[in-house]
Amino acid sequence: METLLSISVALMAGLLFSRVVKAIKLPAVTGYLIAGILIGPYCLGRLGIPGLGFATHEMVKLLDPLSQVALGFIAFAIGNEFRVSQLKQIGRAAAVIALFQALAATLLVDAALIGLHFLIPDTLTLETAIVLGAIATATAPAATLMVVRQYKAKGKVTSILLPIVALDDAIGLVVFAISFGIAKTMLSGNLNLVSVIVEPILEVICSLGLGLLMGVLFSLFQKWFRSNSKRLVLSVTFVIMTVALSMLKFQVCGVHIGFSSLLVCMMLGSVFCNICDFSPELMEKTDKWTAPLFVLFFVLSGAELELSVFTQFSIVLVGVVYIIARSIGKCWGARVSARFMHCDPMIVKYLGITLLPQAGVALGMSLTAAQTLGDAGSLIRNVSLFAVLVYELVGPLLTKIALTRAGEIVPKAVAVADEEDDE
Repeated sequence: METLLSISVALMAGLLFSRVVKAIKLPAVTGYLIAGILIGPYCLGRLGIPGLGFATHEMVKLLDPLSQVALGFIAFAIGNEFRVSQLKQIGRAAAVIALFQALAATLLVDAALIGLHFLIPDTLTLETAIVLGAIATATAPAATLMVVRQYKAKGKVTSILLPIVALDDAIGLVVFAISFGIAKTMLSGNLNLVSVIVEPILEVICSLGLGLLMGVLFSLFQKWFRSNSKRLVLSVTFVIMTVALSMLKFQVCGVHIGFSSLLVCMMLGSVFCNICDFSPELMEKTDKWTAPLFVLFFVLSGAELELSVFTQFSIVLVGVVYIIARSIGKCWGARVSARFMHCDPMIVKYLGITLLPQAGVALGMSLTAAQTLGDAGSLIRNVSLFAVLVYELVGPLLTKIALTRAGEIVPKAVAVADEEDDE
């Protein structure tokens, strides 16, 4: 009973605060995150009333399966942006921009934090700086997608944005694995080329392979059903099944093999949208079914944020440097590479700002570091939590502003979105 009551309170809080932020013209996702913070362990949860908020972060973790499924549907929706017809126009540009802005963010964060290391060597080690640089590559697909959907954004910036956000995760996985391997080598003194090079490449390849297989099976099964309701049920089934399978981990000849659920589900959506003629219609129905799940996901994300990081000056200092360096890297990298690819002036000017949100993937990377690197890993985790807190609250608003100035969110679209929210 307590778990169900907590879920209902989370959904209600998210809905109420979406109305509050609407009055001050902020994206709904920001309201969901604020609602999560208020019903989390640092606010309403402190009262200790069963079912009324979350008293501990462990209680929030109990609902992790729902968050994983929500991320799966988010990745599945982004995968539907990888249509062959569209990729022929923007595929090359998206790949170049995604790679360049990700590496620019990594290099700038590395440089800034290594410089800071010489000022506070006892607090910030070189290993910590290197791993945080890799985490800087990740962009939050969930917040970006929610802003695009809420305001019905449409145009050249939006068209290239979603594929870049998707590619960011593949690039981020490889960069993080290499940097993480280097950091572990520096701490232990033993170079392990398998964990540094082979395993991250295998993770990307295996994730794409599993997504391809599930996408083909999904498309074949869809042909057995004519009813839209049954096709919707099958869609939900396959996404949940794909998320579950992507959690498998095994070892072959000493090599650890795992999957990225985001990459697997993105590939699932990409294969499906390119094989099935009725995929747009089915995706529209799936979007409506997942609306409450996405609200719950962001409220839980807010409840999970660790506000105690603000009490430690060293974490705030490293976090501020990290945020500034990453933001410059993302914006500058996107601008330079977009100009190099002769993209539309609006893409050159506004794309970088839309790439700032950061959440789930970055937190996953930081958790891996925390479990392995001891004190250095603990600092990485706390700095990542600090950055995510800032980016998740500010990032959606910046994305909205950028898309509005690019002319891809118009007053009429906002009115339509508001009408749907009222229904």
